[in-house]
Amino acid sequence: MKAKRRRHDPEFKARVALEALKGIKTIQQIAKDFDVHPVQVSEWKKTMTAGAAGVFGAASGPQRSVPQQRKPSPKDASVGQLEILSLL
Repeated sequence: MKAKRRRHDPEFKARVALEALKGIKTIQQIAKDFDVHPVQVSEWKKTMTAGAAGVFGAASGPQRSVPQQRKPSPKDASVGQLEILSLL
């Protein structure tokens, strides 16, 4: 009978990958500590390094949000007309 496959949550994978990125321990030691296969640790490390640029965004420098222009509604036009009429 086959063993049931374990599913690891993203937080666990990130913790293992960060440990591998630190370089303090070998991949084999990390795999033993977290009870996963060494190849899996290497894959998670590769995935983390490939996706790290997405965390900081594609463009360099701070991201600036552009204010959205909203479309004027018919109520806005009537308010503008009322203000003009009150000034006359």
